[in-house]
Amino acid sequence: MTRYLIINADDFGYAQGVNRGIVAAYEHGVVLSTSLMVDMPMAEEAAHLARRHTGLGVGLHFTATNQAGPLFDLSDITMVTKELQRQYRRCCDLFGRPPTHLDSHHHVHLRQELKPFFIDWAGERSLHLRDTGGARYNGAFYGQWYDAEWNFHFAPDFISIENLEKILRKLPDGVTELACHPAYLTGDLDSSYATEREIELATLLNPRVGELVSELDITLGNFATLPRR
Repeated sequence: MTRYLIINADDFGYAQGVNRGIVAAYEHGVVLSTSLMVDMPMAEEAAHLARRHTGLGVGLHFTATNQAGPLFDLSDITMVTKELQRQYRRCCDLFGRPPTHLDSHHHVHLRQELKPFFIDWAGERSLHLRDTGGARYNGAFYGQWYDAEWNFHFAPDFISIENLEKILRKLPDGVTELACHPAYLTGDLDSSYATEREIELATLLNPRVGELVSELDITLGNFATLPRR
């Protein structure tokens, strides 16, 4: 079987440096998929960039939380539905077409009480939904780890070229989604995950990545090139 890999960059639109980093990784031929945060300050710029880079598949990065916690009551399914529909329409308006897939900030859609709703909602629109079947999800390329009290710790080894090589060599047959968060550090990037983004970008731009993809016979793509659900 073919090993098909979608390297998806989260947080498109979050900041100017995020947009620039994602486009740089796309132009390098590695990141062919991204997920847009429609309400962030650089969302319109992100849409403009995507229209110029037509091979970049763009999905919706549903946002219901920030670093301080939930933005609204996540136990209110009516509110969740209303907000999801609003962000979906906004995404369609920005691009003039539906998103290629759906995922969420802080993996809100995978919460036990919300997951069935998101599966049904995405299925009705033939959207690939992260980590719910179809593409296997791999979140191992991430530069922090959390202890038992949910304190995060800097872990640059997790986003090194050495660890990415380990991930690629262990890639199973079929379709895998590997999440990433590449960015250049700019003044508008207000995030607890900042320095790590620049390390991720340097790793993704390393020529060794392309060599490994070719050596291991991995096919890179995005959700738009997969059969619709």
